[in-house]
Amino acid sequence: MLISTITFLQQQATKGGGYDYTYLMIFIGIAILSYLVQANLKSKFERFSKMPIAMTGHDVAVKMLHDAGIYDVKVTSTRGTLTDHYNPVTKTVNLSEGVYNSASVAAAAVAAHECGHAIQHAKAYAPLKMRSALVPVVSFSSNIMMWVLLIGILTVETMPGLLLTGIILFALTTLFSFITLPVEVDASRRAIVWLQSAGITNASNHKYACSALRSAAYTYVIAALSSLATLLYYVMIFMNRRD
Repeated sequence: MLISTITFLQQQATKGGGYDYTYLMIFIGIAILSYLVQANLKSKFERFSKMPIAMTGHDVAVKMLHDAGIYDVKVTSTRGTLTDHYNPVTKTVNLSEGVYNSASVAAAAVAAHECGHAIQHAKAYAPLKMRSALVPVVSFSSNIMMWVLLIGILTVETMPGLLLTGIILFALTTLFSFITLPVEVDASRRAIVWLQSAGITNASNHKYACSALRSAAYTYVIAALSSLATLLYYVMIFMNRRD
């Protein structure tokens, strides 16, 4: 979406015959920042994956769930790298292969974070409930949004309502991104507190678990800011159309 937006910016965001370089620089800046954050997260995960602890990601997840009194959530292994997630529908904590079988600080941090979501679900954490309610709406919007925005920008002078519809659809995805922030931050907070209190991490390696989770949180912040910047750009195209 960000690349497509930059293309639209180059083609459409003109006023008085010149490009709006301010918006272009903002999008390029966000893209670079996103790359740096992702690279930093990958680097930390690889480094902290080499710091051993006594339990595998699977064992950490099971223990955290049981310590929270949760016994109806299964811990499973899923393919891929950093594909870890909690599925509230199936009540499964799905850990990537590199986390499920690994006995490392990185694996413990990721496993505990995903279990944080399971605890949120069990406790009916409001932001998680709100995000879950938006999932089907955002999923539907994402399937048609790009085409609606593209056609809406190309026909903004004659059919402004189409672009406005696309903006509303995109606004839902932006809202979803911002609701995701407290959900992810809270899950990491729960993970950090439990890892230390349960003795999974110690004085020498707990800071690395905190660092890994903090870096992961930054990716969600960047995603939300990128979505907001893109939304504002579409709004500006709509507002600057010739009546």
